[in-house]
Amino acid sequence: MLEVLSQEHHLPVQRACRVVRLSRAAYYRPPVSRARADAAVIAALTTVIAHHGRWGFWTCFHRRRLQGHQWNHKRGHRVYGALRLNLPRRTKRRVPQRLRQPRTAPAVLNHTWALDFMSDTLYAGRRCRILTILDEGNREGLAVAADLSIPSARVVRILEELIALHGRPAAFRVDNGPELTAEPFVEWCASQGMAIHDIQPGKPAQNAYIERFNRRYRTEVLDAYLFESISEVRHLSEAWLTSYNHERPHESLGQVPPLTFLPRHQTAGQSPFGLST
Repeated sequence: MLEVLSQEHHLPVQRACRVVRLSRAAYYRPPVSRARADAAVIAALTTVIAHHGRWGFWTCFHRRRLQGHQWNHKRGHRVYGALRLNLPRRTKRRVPQRLRQPRTAPAVLNHTWALDFMSDTLYAGRRCRILTILDEGNREGLAVAADLSIPSARVVRILEELIALHGRPAAFRVDNGPELTAEPFVEWCASQGMAIHDIQPGKPAQNAYIERFNRRYRTEVLDAYLFESISEVRHLSEAWLTSYNHERPHESLGQVPPLTFLPRHQTAGQSPFGLST
C-alpha cells in the first residue's frame, strides 16, 4: 500500500511514511511470513487440540496462559481461525454399549421376532426404506414393508397389526438403528411387556437369521428388478414373501419351507400383507 501511495502521488518514502503513520524502519524491514511469526502460537494451540479435541478457543487460551504463554487473545483467536479450529470438528459417533444377547431360537412361534431395515433406490433416483420382520422360531417372513420413509411410529403401527394377526411375541431382536432406538418404539415395547434384545454395535452376525433373510430378499428381488414406484416394490415383495414362506426350501429347516416346518394358524379372513401404508 505504501509503495502504491508513493508511486501514484510521486511522494518520497519519508513523506509517504508520515502520511500513513509508519516508521521508515518498519518500511525497510523485510516482511516476515505469518506462519513463521505465529509458529509458537500454532504449536501451542495444535498441542492442546490434539489432546482435548472438544475444547473451545477460550479454554485453550486460558490453558496456555496458565502454562506461561503471554500472547493476547486477539492474536490467539486470529491463529485459531486461520487453522480452522473454529469450525465444527468431526468426532467419532458415540455408539451405545450393549451386552451380548444369546442367539437362541427354539422352534416355538412368537418367541422372538427379528427386525431390520434395508435401503434401495427407485429408477428415478429416490431412496426407499424397507422394514423386514422375521419370526426366528420357524424363519417365517412376517412382513416386508416398503416406503420412502418408515419412522419409529410407523414401525409401531406395523407391529400392532402383525400382533393382531399372529399374536404377541415375547421379545424383539433389533440392531442400533435410529428407528429402533427411538422413544416411540422403546416406550411401546415397555408398555406391552415385550423385551428388546439389542445386538452389539458392529456385530450383525448376532442378528444372523434376518441378515440371511435380507440377503435372499436383496438377491432375488431388489437386485433383480428396476422399480418405477413404491407400489411396484410392495407388489413384488408380497409375491416373493408368499413364495418364501410356502414354497422355498430352507436349509436350516431340513429343506422345507418355513410354514411347512412349523405352520401358523392365521385369523380367518385376514391376509398377512394387509399392513397399513
